[in-house]
Amino acid sequence: METIRFEDLELDAKIMRAITDMGFEAASPIQGQAIPLELQGLDIIGQAQTGTGKTAAFGIPLLQKIDPKNKKPQAIILCPTRELAIQVSEEIRRLAKYMHGVKVLPIYGGQEIGRQIRSLKDGVQVIIGTPGRVMDHMRRKTVKMDQIHTVVLDEADEMLNMGFLEDMETILSALPEERQTLMFSATMPQAIQRIATNFQKDPQIVRVVKKELTVPKVTQYYYEVKPKNKLEVMCRLLDLYDPKLSVVFCNTKKQVDELVQGLQGRGYFAEGLHGDMKQAQRDRVMEGFRKGKTEILVATDVAARGIDVDEVEAVFNYDLPQDDEYYVHRIGRTGRAGRTGIAFSFVVGREVYKLRDIQRYCKTKIIPQAVPSLDDITEIKAEKILEQAGCVMNEMDLSPIVHILEKKLLETTAYVAFEMHYSVDPALLGGMVIRIGDHVVDSSIKTRLYELKKELSSLQLA
Repeated sequence: METIRFEDLELDAKIMRAITDMGFEAASPIQGQAIPLELQGLDIIGQAQTGTGKTAAFGIPLLQKIDPKNKKPQAIILCPTRELAIQVSEEIRRLAKYMHGVKVLPIYGGQEIGRQIRSLKDGVQVIIGTPGRVMDHMRRKTVKMDQIHTVVLDEADEMLNMGFLEDMETILSALPEERQTLMFSATMPQAIQRIATNFQKDPQIVRVVKKELTVPKVTQYYYEVKPKNKLEVMCRLLDLYDPKLSVVFCNTKKQVDELVQGLQGRGYFAEGLHGDMKQAQRDRVMEGFRKGKTEILVATDVAARGIDVDEVEAVFNYDLPQDDEYYVHRIGRTGRAGRTGIAFSFVVGREVYKLRDIQRYCKTKIIPQAVPSLDDITEIKAEKILEQAGCVMNEMDLSPIVHILEKKLLETTAYVAFEMHYSVDPALLGGMVIRIGDHVVDSSIKTRLYELKKELSSLQLA
């Protein structure tokens, strides 16, 4: 399927500015199909699962029709759970960032209703709510439906499963006849089809059926982190696992640039790849990555298409992907040609639910891991250095050094003659320990590393 860019969809400049801030380069399949039809004012049945980008698919056209000067509700989105209502409202707010005067309000059970009533009185154009709480406000007459021009049923089949069919029909019956009705559902049971027949006008069907994807044999871990700690955690993992080449995925161009800057500032050989770069720049970055001059490639999903480098040993999901399918495409960048690979995902707050969706969809296991401590990193680094030094020392001929020492000792001591015995101790890993009588001169790498380890262990990170 041809990739559709947001800039080609003739969107409002304020919405387009917000999309650019969010860094999205191209519309997902459901967005590319649904948005043009919705902008024409058509009713839609969108068959799409969680993790396909459907919130933006209905949120962008919905916002495009909002009149900021009118303080009454103009759009209502019904969701099955409070978690989804909150999630949807957060994304709609991000899309409406530059639409001054547009207010978005989630209403759901479990939150004090008086606060919701006060917010509604202050003026709200977009309401995102669970059916039960919306019905409650309708009975209290605290929600006016007379100027609603768009209604969205998000995850309609889930609302059906939870017993909200009657509430959904009551709410839809209370809305103006002249409206746009958008329905999104992963499945199409008969009850959903009946709602479509009774409450929609010649709906256009948009289907995004996910392919069965094979998850490559890659060890997959995830870490629960705070946004501000992502860079630090990633650096620790890079130090701990020391992958030859790594690909890091971010959801936005802005995040790519910020992360590259952060990694380079810490001494890593990192470069970025995204849609704002000219082809010559992209070619230069990819050439450096293939040759190993760049060890870490930070990219967006769109820009990463065409990355075909067998030596990639690790993939980082710095941001969880917008679409579940992208997860499989991402981790498939490693573990190629019979090699082993490892994938790390960073999860922030409620994103753990998104990760569960990914696991269910991909039929894979993503193992939770504790963030490695500084002591862990120090120990691993020391072991690797010692191992490398040991290999070098075992291959060294020490006889020239011994000859020089013998000559020097004869010149500077009272000894006229002596026999020097020496042996190579792999445990020292380089340098020397010289014992003359009670005197010991220790210049071994092992001792230096021990002192370094002690010093590093005393450091504390904020």
